[in-house]
Amino acid sequence: MDDELRVAAETAVHQCMNLGGDESFLVVTDDEREEIGEALYAVGSEVTDDSVVARYPPGDQHGAEPPGPVAAAMRDADVVVAPTTKSLSHTRARGEANDHGARVATMPGITREVMLAGLDADYAAIEQHCHDVLEQVATAEKIRVTTGKGTDITFTRGDREWLSDTGMVHDAGRMSNLPAGEVFLAPESADGTYVVDGTMMPHGLLEKGRELSFEVADGYVTEISDDEIREQVETAAEEVGDAAYNLAELGIGTNVGVTELVGSVLLDEKAAGTVHVAIGDDAGIGGDSEAPLHLDGIVRDPTVTADGEEVELPRP
Repeated sequence: MDDELRVAAETAVHQCMNLGGDESFLVVTDDEREEIGEALYAVGSEVTDDSVVARYPPGDQHGAEPPGPVAAAMRDADVVVAPTTKSLSHTRARGEANDHGARVATMPGITREVMLAGLDADYAAIEQHCHDVLEQVATAEKIRVTTGKGTDITFTRGDREWLSDTGMVHDAGRMSNLPAGEVFLAPESADGTYVVDGTMMPHGLLEKGRELSFEVADGYVTEISDDEIREQVETAAEEVGDAAYNLAELGIGTNVGVTELVGSVLLDEKAAGTVHVAIGDDAGIGGDSEAPLHLDGIVRDPTVTADGEEVELPRP
């Protein structure tokens, strides 16, 4: 492990997770993220002797459940860090680990470059930006997002609660992405159009001028302009029906250290001055739809209003 990667792993283990010497530490990784998993394990094993790596082949898609033995290990650990190719953020395994008191940080799609960029940050400042945005949106019934490229969509909060992803995972049962920095909601419903002009898998960072359009009615995506994304959703719908089309999330980026999009959803959805909208599973973030996918798309340069009042977004 080189010095740069070690520093980033130390930020994750010490500052973000606050791992203690009397705690059990589990690194969940896969065959394509072994270098990062081993770096986190090396730092964690210096803190506690009860450190373990669980490695398995990459999942088929974001939101797919890990193998049973991995899920069981997650439930039994005090601290879980999951650098994986496909996201475990919106899985039952992650939720059950939190329910059992584990502190969990997921790192979906993490690369060496993203880890070095995203963990070279002041997480106390990111936590404050999350607090500032949350104050503006927490009690609003309607959140509207518009852009000059055609996004005009209104989200209804209903009885759902906004959550924040600060990167400071110090309390039992807490969860965060790493890198972190967002405030997010699983809306009760949504209507309108959103146009992704940033990053969205499987395409990564969209080239300038390319846009992906999504029509939404009564909380479900009704039209998808992109063939590959539509096929992913249709395949998931064969298993779970309409839940695959669920409008799952509205997120607002708060990480002012992310100054440009790089093509990683994990990092780019945290970029201050952006929002992201997701399709599919929201059961892990306060909703009630379970699906084997969670597809985030990043929208640049939005205007966000909360019950008609413009939200002051942090900027890089």
